[in-house]
Amino acid sequence: MSSILGISAFYHDSAAALVEDGRIVAAAQEERFTRRKHDASFPVHAVRYCLEEGGRSLDELDAVVFYDKPLLKLERLLETYYGFAPRGVASFVKAMPVWLREKMFLKRIVREGLAEVMPFDRRRLKLLFPEHHLSHAASAFYPSPFERAAILTVDGVGEWATASLGYGEGRHIRLLRELHFPHSLGLLYSAFTYWLGFKVNSGEYKLMGLAPYGRPGSEAVAHYLDLIRSRLVRIYDDGSLWLDPRWFRYATGLRMVDDRKWEALFGFPRRRPEEPIEQHHCDLAMAIQLVTEEVVLAMAREAKRLTGADHLCLAGGVALNCVANGKLLRAGLFDDLYIQPAAGDAGGALGAALAAHHLYFGQERQPQTPDAMQGAYLGPAFSDLDIERTARRYRAPFHRHDDFDALAEEVARLLREGHAVGWFQGRMEFGPRALGNRSILGDARNEDMQRRLNLKIKYRESFRPFAPSVLAEEASRYFDLDRPSPYMLLVAPVAEARRHEVPEGYYALPMMERLYVKRSDIPAVTHVDFSARVQTVHRETNPRYHRLLSAFRQMTGYGLLVNTSFNVRGEPIVCTPDDAYRCFMRTEMDYLVMGNYLFDKRQQPDHDRKERWAERFEAD
Repeated sequence: MSSILGISAFYHDSAAALVEDGRIVAAAQEERFTRRKHDASFPVHAVRYCLEEGGRSLDELDAVVFYDKPLLKLERLLETYYGFAPRGVASFVKAMPVWLREKMFLKRIVREGLAEVMPFDRRRLKLLFPEHHLSHAASAFYPSPFERAAILTVDGVGEWATASLGYGEGRHIRLLRELHFPHSLGLLYSAFTYWLGFKVNSGEYKLMGLAPYGRPGSEAVAHYLDLIRSRLVRIYDDGSLWLDPRWFRYATGLRMVDDRKWEALFGFPRRRPEEPIEQHHCDLAMAIQLVTEEVVLAMAREAKRLTGADHLCLAGGVALNCVANGKLLRAGLFDDLYIQPAAGDAGGALGAALAAHHLYFGQERQPQTPDAMQGAYLGPAFSDLDIERTARRYRAPFHRHDDFDALAEEVARLLREGHAVGWFQGRMEFGPRALGNRSILGDARNEDMQRRLNLKIKYRESFRPFAPSVLAEEASRYFDLDRPSPYMLLVAPVAEARRHEVPEGYYALPMMERLYVKRSDIPAVTHVDFSARVQTVHRETNPRYHRLLSAFRQMTGYGLLVNTSFNVRGEPIVCTPDDAYRCFMRTEMDYLVMGNYLFDKRQQPDHDRKERWAERFEAD
């Protein structure tokens, strides 16, 4: 039996994953332990957790695998600075000392990081370094249920590659085509994330959520589309693209774009964080989302042409664009898609370990149904004793239910009454989505739930939509979706039968007026364009969450709930019972359920003093 530890670190979303004889034993992001969102430091805590979960020491590992090749990345930086010289001197002066002091000697840094976890024999440790996009490709193909599939990976940049097309069959992966830096769909999307006032490598999903507030078919959107296609990017039939370097600064500078040129091009200055969002921001967001979908579809067509495969696997940060994924699915190019739930750099840790197992060690692969990710429930779980220790620490009253069915019925009743419930169960999810084990839940039928969750509990921008969790067997009753979506990575239209008529001139209404028009009988999860980011819940992978949804259906006739991640803005998703209780107390959540324990906010000490529980997190 082989034991392989995968690691991603030093850019964003550091993580670790442990693979035993090809089976995924554990995977977690470092941010969940350190409470620093997108933590890029060496994942000491995540490594420690994975080893503990697997009952392994470092000396028992067959290999430790880092998710990219640092010297190849250094080559790219040096060639880029040389090619753009004398531009980028300030960035070069800032970056090179870090590279020369640290990243040139990554083997030493990895060994030092591992030494913080536990002592080990450095002479016996085997360190491997697959390329970045191979790690992404492996993270998507190997856990997929497909014997053979086309593979598409798209992100900002790895070493040189910014996108790759490949083919997987059995244990083998061949990368057939690559797009190289500085030409990058991920960096193009991040440039607009920056311009519209959101944080790069964090706020791209906000840009995706803002795009539907644009006016479809309007002259403004058409104008922005023309500017993007004629000035910023040239898109080819095979999905490759060329970005005009005169408009961008990410290759050599300390900013994403040339602010002066972009202001002249689009006719308005960069939106600053926390400034009001106006209609032109929404229209530009819609334009770049449409361009992104166009490129992803073109890349997928090329992958189909090159491989002839019936199935497609996706990874890389752009694969988290669930709107584009939904369009790709409905385009019918492939019979089915598989998207790695931790598609960004965190998933690179898992892909690196799987690549080592199948490619370096030559071990055969047996595809699993529905997949090998175990619902993405790969993080730490906590015992009744852990929960009771937290309760004692805070002198927190609770009611323990011995019968989980009775607890599910009580929580379903609380949700029906309009309460917001923190739901903490089992193993923590791997990846950016809460999938029913570290979630905040609400009633999707409640017209005020979207506004309340955003403003009173998540403390985030009011325009942002919420996702539904729906019983897998009932998904087609609510959404135009004919297959599972367990990882909340597909956007689908709300079923026509559930939609309400909207006022004449709906798309011309101001943004906030459109937001509060009741669009369906499940208004809390119906976005302004009648779409929803769907999670199908399966009894096989999450029986407790499935039981709660079933109890809610029996009580209301509706087998779905609002599901948002258990955190506040700027905070990573909660990991421990202590994290969950403190988040519960500093928000206006009404109830907290941890395991079989129910906490009522009104009964908690200092329940009316949120400032006592306040913690500062950097805005995301």
